[in-house]
Amino acid sequence: MSRPIRTVNQDLFTRGGIITERDPDFCIVRLRMPAGMITPAQITRLGEIAARHGVENIHLTTRQTMEFPHVDPSKLEPLLADLEENGTPLGAEREEVVNVTACLGTRHCKFGIIDSVGLAEEIDKKFFGKELPVKARIAISSCPNGCESERLNEIGITGIQKPVRDPGLCTGCGTCTHYCREKAIEVQDGVVVLHAAKCMECGFCIMPCPFHLISGNPPEYRITVGGHRGRHPLIGRYLITVKSPEEVLRVVDKIIYWIYRQASTGLMLPEQLDELDFDEFRQSIVTMIEG
Repeated sequence: MSRPIRTVNQDLFTRGGIITERDPDFCIVRLRMPAGMITPAQITRLGEIAARHGVENIHLTTRQTMEFPHVDPSKLEPLLADLEENGTPLGAEREEVVNVTACLGTRHCKFGIIDSVGLAEEIDKKFFGKELPVKARIAISSCPNGCESERLNEIGITGIQKPVRDPGLCTGCGTCTHYCREKAIEVQDGVVVLHAAKCMECGFCIMPCPFHLISGNPPEYRITVGGHRGRHPLIGRYLITVKSPEEVLRVVDKIIYWIYRQASTGLMLPEQLDELDFDEFRQSIVTMIEG
């Protein structure tokens, strides 16, 4: 039995959040959800929207967003209008800046160093959906625990904080040594010694000090570039460390600009960086930031 002829707005398929299914008569609709944050009211409304448009299941993706599978393309326009009204609009999937992911950060996590959610929302406002020669994923972890696997993204941002100890007042109790996962702190002859080369600047030793003698330098933002998940995972390379969200936005802007102007189609960003002198790439970014 032949399927009925359906009128489909093909222009909608130029938008990256609409993905043709295995069965080409249907598509997947991916949503935009920066940092994976959604209100109870929005998620309730999503259920109502899905039911209204005959969507039987909602898929939770690995990049903190949702997908409506098995959507009839001829019914996309009213569905997209409902999603837009709900504040959960069409997402991205192609050669562009896709959904920006982040952990809960200082808003909720006891290990958080930076406001990763707030930073993700700012990056999303400025860069989401920007068309590029290659796909660009941006992820933020509030501390070096790396819960967002940020270094496995084209652009990764990690919150760091260097501990500062007052040696004149430290009792050498060793409490901090039990919280250091890198064995970067030890007690030698009753004196606490920090091995800077081992320290990941996670700040985990700061709060447990019973005498509050360990403080921390102001939080910083370590930025990596060229990471990738996929079939050939790669850890991103260290690019630069900056001291404020505003500086992060400037660095991301320069990286995106470089990708837009210099990157080629057909190769993932990490593969293209392999063909470059990375030190020259880093210096070009630093120069653009300082210029």
